[in-house]
Parts: sequence; structure tokens; C-alpha cells
Amino acid sequence: MASPGTWADEEDLDVEEALALVKENPGHPHGRPGPPHGGPGPSHGDHGHAVDHATTGGRQGASNGPAEPHEPSDSPKSQHHATPWPEARDAAERAARSAARAARRTPVYVPLDAALGLTLAAPLTALTDLPSFDTSAMDGWAVAGPGPWAVRDEGVLAGHAEAAPLTDGEAARIATGARVPPDTTAVLRTEHGRTDDRDRLHPTREVVHGQDIRPRGQECRSGDQLLPVGTLATPPVLGLAAAAGYDTLTTVPRPRVDVLVLGDELLTGGLPHDGLIRDALGPMLPHWLRALGAEVRTVRRIGDDAEALEQAVTTCDADLIVTTGGTAAGPVDHVHPILRRIGADLLVDGVKVRPGHPMLLARLKDDQHLVGLPGNPLAAVSGLLTLAEPLLRTLAARPAPERYTLPLRDAVHGHPYDTRLVPVVLREDGAAPLHYNGPAMLRGIAAADALAVVPPGGARSGQEAELLDLPWATAGIGVCFT
Repeated sequence: MASPGTWADEEDLDVEEALALVKENPGHPHGRPGPPHGGPGPSHGDHGHAVDHATTGGRQGASNGPAEPHEPSDSPKSQHHATPWPEARDAAERAARSAARAARRTPVYVPLDAALGLTLAAPLTALTDLPSFDTSAMDGWAVAGPGPWAVRDEGVLAGHAEAAPLTDGEAARIATGARVPPDTTAVLRTEHGRTDDRDRLHPTREVVHGQDIRPRGQECRSGDQLLPVGTLATPPVLGLAAAAGYDTLTTVPRPRVDVLVLGDELLTGGLPHDGLIRDALGPMLPHWLRALGAEVRTVRRIGDDAEALEQAVTTCDADLIVTTGGTAAGPVDHVHPILRRIGADLLVDGVKVRPGHPMLLARLKDDQHLVGLPGNPLAAVSGLLTLAEPLLRTLAARPAPERYTLPLRDAVHGHPYDTRLVPVVLREDGAAPLHYNGPAMLRGIAAADALAVVPPGGARSGQEAELLDLPWATAGIGVCFT
């Protein structure tokens, strides 16, 4: 690593160091010194990176300049209509609860192999005793009475019919999971017994009555409630359900989502050319939405066609429509005019968060909503976690994640009025802010474990910051994208 106050060339960094490119100062793309904390910075709101101002339209990957001089994007005047970040997330949850009541969606019966990530809509009640018969917990011998024991010729294997009862002084070879013969008093582990030249079994340590036998009903009895309504179907839950006799689970259906990708400038393949850029959101959003519990039905590319967008929105029957780009006030930003024209109820119109402040949430019908994401990729991620995540989580009846904080390993400059969401990597001693966190950038979030919630005004080194986990980085259910 470079010594303090210098910056090594990226080629000199090893992989671990490259993933933890710690932000020394967001005022320069390579972290070199900039304005002091709390001092004057650039006139635009994201400190030297591409920003997603209302005047730019939030196009994907656009390198946008400062806001119009008559109303800077970080002025108090431009913030009056925007919703504070925590309130925006609460509004999304409330909208989902209202939609769930309106829709009254019927629970679905899903095979175990398709239930991962769904929420139980009925209690998981044992359909049998577990175990359903006395079983051996170890390989060894089933024995009756005190030793030594005469060993039967026939052993007892798992999955076979019940063996004949043992008599005192008798033993039988037994496999783990096999049904113990009637009148068995204990199971003697293989390593705790020896046979003599007359094929009599002798214990090498004391034998306790009932040892290494799993008695019927040890884990549960038929009819016991194993898990309540609202439990997330994780891999162990699926295993428990199978053990308890289930082939299907009664679950809350996944929220149905359609994604509409806007922008004439977007390519679906090849290198950028002639003012065209690659669409980063089309490949990213469906998997992220699935990790949040959604059923993504379609991803449509509409371009900058207002008529096609209105047709797509008004004919869609998904629970949630997610649009990318077009949420600001540029000449081809059609989302707001269309929402006005169709009489949508705008619940959140801009959020006091960077990146991503032009995001929006609209109610189209009592049971249908639209989340408008800015077009810049990291700004879209911000909108996804601010509005789509709480809405989808609530519709899917998933439990809310526990809030937690970690100290920041380095100071993070803040926006004067808005919350900032900054990609971080998690270390034993805290969260390390990453470079490349401008609205048009994905390089930082691609290496991140979480997003740190930085309050207006910034955060000093060592200050506790709330963290938003990324689904795949928590080793939780979201790591499965199906």
C-alpha cells in the first residue's frame, strides 16, 4: 500500500486492496485531498462525480454537469418537495400494506423445491412424530440387558422393516437411522465395543440405558406447531417441512413485477459507440428484484416513446411496475406527464438522498404501484433500496431486516441537505467506504458488501453508520436468485 498521504497506482494493488479502495476524500475520483469536511465543495450534489439532476433526465451512465444556475440542485428551494429518506421508505411500506389489503391475494400452494424465499401463509404443523419411531443415532450394536451379548447373524439397516425383538443378553448390528428392535435397552457405538473369539460382544465403557437412541417424538409430536405464519422459507425450513411430512407449503405469493427500461441511447450488446451506451440496468434489476422476493415477469425496452410507455403502464397487471430513467424534467422524461395523464397518485416525488433523488413512487390502482428509478445505475440502486425493497418486502410478507450500525473506517463527506448512500466493504473493525460511488458508477457497488447511510453533513471516521446489506453479501436467503 502507499504511505499515508499518497495513492498507489491501481496496478500496484493486490486484489484485497483493490476491493477496499477506501475513500480518503470523495472530492476527487482517486481520493486525493479535496475541500475539508464541512467546507465548500462543488456546486453539484455528488462531489465531482456524474450526478442525476432534474435538468439532466437521469440518463444511464450520462456524465452530467452542474444543475442550472438559477436553482442549484442542493439549494433549499430545490428540496422543498422531496421526501426525507427514512420517510420515503416508510411511505413504501405503508403503500404495500394498503395494496395487500386491497388485493387480498390468495395464498398459493408451492412444492418444496419451489418455495425457497417465500413466506409461510399458514403455520407449519407436524404431520407426524419426529422421529416417527425409535431410531439408532449411531452405527454400532443394539443391545438388550447387561453385557456381554451374543450377536445375531442378521443386522438392522435403515429403511428396513422392524426387526424381531431382542432378548436379554442379545445384540444386533445396527446402522445409523435404523429402527431399533423392540426391547432394545441401548445402542453401543462401534468404537465402544469389541468381540471376542466366541463372537461375544463386550463394552469398553459403561453402557447407559437409552444411550444413542433417538426416541419417537423426541423432536416433536404430530400436531405440534413447528413454525408460525410469517416465517421465511429458508433451506433449513424446507428440510424441516420435508421431515415433518410436507410435499407443498402454503405461502404468500411473490409480488409480480414488470420492468420497463427507458432510453433511446441504450445498447443491449457490444461496445458503446456514436453516443450510445450499454444498458446496465436491464441485466441487473431482474436478479436484484428476485433477490428481494419478486417474480419478475418481463423486462421490456421501450426507449423514449411516451405513447409506448403509457400503453405499457396502462395495460400492465403486475403488482409493481419498475421504470428506469425518465423521472426528471428533461425533454424526453415522460414518466411524470404520463402519471398525471392517467390520474396516478404520486406518493413520493423525489427523495432527499444522493444518489437517486429523482426517484418516485406512484399508486396506479389500489393494488398496483409504480416505482420510477433514475437512469444512472447507482442512482437506480439507491431507488431500488429506498422504495422498491420495502414495498416488495411488505407485499411478500417478509420480515424486516434488523437495523444495525458499524463504525466507518474513514470520514465520508455528506450532502448539505440529503442523506447519502455510500458503498462499503465490511471489515472486523468497521465499514470501509469505497471509491467510484458517483450516480453513474457501478464499480464501487460491485465490490461492496453494503451501503452506508450517511446523514446530511457527512460522517467522521469512527462514527457509527446504519448499513443496508446487499442480499447476496449477507449469505442470507437473497443469495438465491430464483
